[in-house]
Amino acid sequence: MTRIKRGYIARKRRTKIRLVTSSSRGAHSKLTRASYEQKIKAFVSAHRDRDRKKRDFRRLWISRINAVIRENQKRIYSSYSRLMYTLYKRQLLLNRKILSQIAILNKNCLYMISNEIIKNSPETELREGTV
Repeated sequence: MTRIKRGYIARKRRTKIRLVTSSSRGAHSKLTRASYEQKIKAFVSAHRDRDRKKRDFRRLWISRINAVIRENQKRIYSSYSRLMYTLYKRQLLLNRKILSQIAILNKNCLYMISNEIIKNSPETELREGTV
């Protein structure tokens, strides 16, 4: 049986791996086994951090909304949780991302939204005796 030399195929595979890890430091960009392990580690980290990014943004939005609600002088709602509870009860479809953008760009608009919720809430009508 004839001998098959396939060195270029292996070299092609190794250079493909090195292209992915070319930005790494030291042996992680030069040596084959180290660069392969670095590639696996990078993909695992990227997969994990995609979920973590969503979690971090949600925490950021919540803290922004809470800060704006608490700094209001009139104290319409004392905290973020009460605001979200009433939004949920009123079945208003405003997610946390949109609310945080409103809170940052136009605080008065967020105050107007929360005032409308208070005016139209059934608890307020019961207290005032209009129902």
